Amino acid sequence: MKYKIPEIIIDTAKTLIDAGFEAYLVGGCVRDLLLNEIRKSEKVTKPKDWDITTNANPEQIQKLFPKTVYENKFGTVAVVNESAKNDETLRIIEITPYRLESKYSDKRHPDKVKFTDNLSDDLKRRDFTINAMAMNPVSREIVDIFNGREDLERGIIRAVGEPEERFEEDALRILRAIRLATEMDFTIHKKTQDAIKNKAGNLRMIAMERIRDEFIKIIMAPKPSTGIIMMKNLGVLKYIIPELEEGYGIKQNKAHKFTVWEHNLRSLDHAASKNWRLEIRLASLFHDIGKPISRRWNNQKKDWTFYGHDVVGGRITAKIMSRLKFPKKTIELVSKLVRYHLFFSETETITLSAVRRTVRNVGPENIWDLMKVRFCDRIGMGRPKEAPYRLRKYEAMIEEAMRSPISVTMLKINGEKIMKITGEKPGPKIGFILHILLEETFNDPRLNTPEYLEKRAKELAKIPQEKLMKMAKKAMDVKEEKEKKEIETIRKKWWVK
Repeated sequence: MKYKIPEIIIDTAKTLIDAGFEAYLVGGCVRDLLLNEIRKSEKVTKPKDWDITTNANPEQIQKLFPKTVYENKFGTVAVVNESAKNDETLRIIEITPYRLESKYSDKRHPDKVKFTDNLSDDLKRRDFTINAMAMNPVSREIVDIFNGREDLERGIIRAVGEPEERFEEDALRILRAIRLATEMDFTIHKKTQDAIKNKAGNLRMIAMERIRDEFIKIIMAPKPSTGIIMMKNLGVLKYIIPELEEGYGIKQNKAHKFTVWEHNLRSLDHAASKNWRLEIRLASLFHDIGKPISRRWNNQKKDWTFYGHDVVGGRITAKIMSRLKFPKKTIELVSKLVRYHLFFSETETITLSAVRRTVRNVGPENIWDLMKVRFCDRIGMGRPKEAPYRLRKYEAMIEEAMRSPISVTMLKINGEKIMKITGEKPGPKIGFILHILLEETFNDPRLNTPEYLEKRAKELAKIPQEKLMKMAKKAMDVKEEKEKKEIETIRKKWWVK
């Protein structure tokens, strides 16, 4: 078999082997290399890092390489390759001695480690069988004592040894199992699933930053809803985002055929199908999270109402993301997208000023992200099209609202300057001059200079006011026609009237 292993990785392993030591690739890079071979797909999964394990101790490793960093108690030596500037996965290669680990008092890290000469001892401490394979990058020999290759072929996430022991050691492995299954479209082995259910409570001992990082990877997967569903079914979600689970089984009004839970997940999956960024995916997942607490029965309509769920949802979203230690800017943006996701009303009644108000509320830089959340909301309802006429109309109105209006403020001269250089007093004549100057710069933008405008203003000031008024009226007609054409162009772009 031929695997695409970078030469710099092979050379690093050779350095250890030539010095009389063993050297194996281990962990995710071996899994990804084998998966590429098994799937034989055009889309190659590139390893995110290259980890080497060896029977050399840290001091022996450091002697073999010119530039290393060793600042941890687990024996990992980082070998720095300054020549690999264009690939971060190759710039730092971590080499770790074979090791045994003691108990994990904090449910995350071993209390102490002990180096060993036996590769199998090192593989026994790893999380899942598909991550417990080793490969000699020179000879391509595979060491697979837990049948990880078979689990890769069958699409199974299975804990190494006794699953409950693995999750008792490191509770973050619970979320990692779900994340790997989601990213790779795998299933979790029944015994491993049972252990997750039994040990899910240990997640309370894990730092929220680490939980957040795994959760983000689930959200960024090709079909993230599968991970969220697994989290719920395995009793994990209630320890991370219990607010999301509250939408399960909550029926909506007649406009919706899905429960709040399913609607949110479908909205999220649409964002993922478009490969939209994290903030849009989170907003799509959380956009109706305020519905369960806002739901009321309306006897007159004989239907459910959810008044104010957008406002409530924005607050709940900020609370969730703060708990998960997201950056402040991310929290502000996502909660804002949730808060204003209902800015729509009928296209016949919505005004341009209302659209401008929405643009101000979310910020011009975020308004198109808000539209994407609205698309996800629509598809999450089971609608066949992402952008029907109504949504295209809003897009046109947004572009129109954000268009820089044609105004005399575009000129490099103002009324105060005109009065100063002409001696004119405040009055309509100043406005007439400004509109005439604006028309002239339409025809030739090169004229919009202080020198030309001041010279021309002096000339115009000498013209009688009545004649000047007629000239200004003509100039304002030109301005209105230009604005009309710009708006027509925008509406034509979005296929709306």
